[in-house]
Amino acid sequence: MKLSEALNIDITRIDKEMLRIVKHDRDVPRQSIIQKSVADLVASGGKRIRPMLVIVGSRFGQEASKAQVLQLAAAAELIHVASLIHDDIIDESDMRRGQQALHKATDVNKAVHVANYLMARVVELLTKYGEDGQQFIQELSGITTSKLCLGEYQQLNNQYNYDIPMETYLDKSNNKTAILMAACLQIGAQAAKADPKVVELLYAFGENLGMAFQIKDDVLDFTQSSAQLGKPAGTDLMNGQVTLPVLYALQDPELAPRIRSIHADTAPEETQDVIKAIRESGVMEKVIERSDVYMDKARDIITQLNTYEAHEDLAHIWRYFSARDH
Repeated sequence: MKLSEALNIDITRIDKEMLRIVKHDRDVPRQSIIQKSVADLVASGGKRIRPMLVIVGSRFGQEASKAQVLQLAAAAELIHVASLIHDDIIDESDMRRGQQALHKATDVNKAVHVANYLMARVVELLTKYGEDGQQFIQELSGITTSKLCLGEYQQLNNQYNYDIPMETYLDKSNNKTAILMAACLQIGAQAAKADPKVVELLYAFGENLGMAFQIKDDVLDFTQSSAQLGKPAGTDLMNGQVTLPVLYALQDPELAPRIRSIHADTAPEETQDVIKAIRESGVMEKVIERSDVYMDKARDIITQLNTYEAHEDLAHIWRYFSARDH
């Protein structure tokens, strides 16, 4: 069963709302590159995990307007989409979900413009909610987007840095992935006027889930094919990103010199050989164990929220992430 079905969420409504948000912007011409790009990005699909987290968060309160929650969910996904556009440009990735990345389908300048527009449009959208909107802007558009940018900077600043401390890697992962997931549950719960302690627990659940998600994503870059990933396999190491599998592999005295020899001008064939060696080294089990630590923390939070009917939704999400190999 799909996660959306388990949660009883119609993701087509999220897609329609994303399109509506852009189409109803009077300042954007109907046939503009922005409208066309957003339509193409929405049509390319996606799991819509972040907007579903917003909706699930709203189920822990009693006062949420369904229209408001849907709009917040769409806004969260637009921020995520914008971050992926920036990611692909920075990583020089030609593919996204098996299709041309936006900056390849158009050009870098147009892609940056579309991503920046989406971020700004979300801020504009949230201002209409008055005091609540200011809170949403601070948490979803303010803190979250600044952390996303910081995560990207941390990644760029540490390209091919094989001496990066574990703490820096974890902080980068938190900024790039975990904080947005946490914020999605948080704003959904706040929109529904949930108890502040519940909001805090939901944020912690999302943060732990996000950390586990990012670590597993780092593993998939080594273990899945280009067809499965929708982008070239091994992209992280080829781009000089020192992820958790690499950090653990660097502890192997035989692998370490081979990994450290990789730089921006290394031939792709040589990098692929090292990627294969890391994949076969046995470090992936150790990486998954680290992911499981975060998953265990998330599971404990579900137990703490078991007086709420919606805790079953958290359990569905937890099981989905626990079994994630896609």
